[in-house]
Amino acid sequence: MERIVVPPEPFWQTKTLTEMSEEEWESLCDGCAQCCQLKFKVADRPEFVMTPVVCKLLDTETCRCLSYENRHNLVPDCVEISPTNVDSLYWLPDSCAYRLIAEGKSLYDWHPLIAGDSQKMRDLGVSVANRAISERDIHLDDLATQAIKWVEDSDE
Repeated sequence: MERIVVPPEPFWQTKTLTEMSEEEWESLCDGCAQCCQLKFKVADRPEFVMTPVVCKLLDTETCRCLSYENRHNLVPDCVEISPTNVDSLYWLPDSCAYRLIAEGKSLYDWHPLIAGDSQKMRDLGVSVANRAISERDIHLDDLATQAIKWVEDSDE
């Protein structure tokens, strides 16, 4: 009789965020780069307003940081997402894998760990790839205008 080998469950289904190795933690990021979008707070509103403008270190085509290891030195207000703060980062998108796992939810089928690559995620428009504007290419006085345009475009 042939023995059937059942593959183990994926790490994100069996471990909490704090139990994950650094490699597992990093692989959980889908690379959408929504966390790299510049955001600002509007007076008297609890939520942040997201903009299509992204950090100067983000490659807007690949959605990868150009200096990941040094990002906190080069961009002091870059938020480091960690197992201990993910619950308090309420501006993370609902689709963020860190947020989903912290909330006990499953990853979406487009997530690169499930789909095998990031193409499905890009096809669905989850990523900011080729939609974002680098802060290197915009005057920050125009940020509010960009935020309004981004919201209007997403309503269409």
